[in-house]
Amino acid sequence: MSAASENPLSLKGRVAVVTGGGRGIGAATSKRLAEAGAFVAVVDQDAGGATRTAKEIGVVGGEAIHFQADVTDSFAIERLFDQVVHEWGSLDILVNNAGIVREARIDDVTEQDWTDTLDVNARGAVVCTRAAVQHMRARRFGRILSAASIVARAGSFGQTSYAASKAAIMGMTRVWARELGPEGITANAVAPGFIDTEVGRSVPEAALRQILARTPAGRMGRAEEVANVYVFLASDLASFVNGAVVGVDGGRRL
Repeated sequence: MSAASENPLSLKGRVAVVTGGGRGIGAATSKRLAEAGAFVAVVDQDAGGATRTAKEIGVVGGEAIHFQADVTDSFAIERLFDQVVHEWGSLDILVNNAGIVREARIDDVTEQDWTDTLDVNARGAVVCTRAAVQHMRARRFGRILSAASIVARAGSFGQTSYAASKAAIMGMTRVWARELGPEGITANAVAPGFIDTEVGRSVPEAALRQILARTPAGRMGRAEEVANVYVFLASDLASFVNGAVVGVDGGRRL
């Protein structure tokens, strides 16, 4: 399937699934993909958030449907992806964006913190990727895009579980690039830095000042700036990008 030749960033006719699409980076990515011409299935455990994002896409002339789903539920995800393909005929782009954060120092990390974070952030990406690949493989085309984080590269106070889950995303992305590349399916990850979302705005002011002091751009990023990178990686312009982890962090590496 090829995007319009006159615009290599066009995703016209392609079908995307975005998990965690109800707010923040997921909502921004869903909207950007729709603006580029994709049909977008917005998936979120928060039914209201998924519905809101899909409606906002529709208001500006895009096409979207919404689903409430838990990304760790293999059976539900398989059925959901089957519904998407039944509705639009294919599944070309998967954005594994769903995630949770459980902040705690290593002394205080509970078994539940660890299990929940790894389950949603890492196993959820496996569940969704495994289901998506079954549809992509038949067409010998697909884009698997996953949310990593600067935390996996640089660390962050109180984020043992989150850092582990995002490091897993980076490693699995490289594995999937090797396994799926020969079948026309690429796998890449995006590693945002400090982004102005609901989670980002909850950081204490003193900590925020320290983070911005270590960010050459001198500000928080915008969810739309991360979404733009997802659109690029989903497009024909990124056809030879595979196994990459793209930082969107304003230059903040450590």
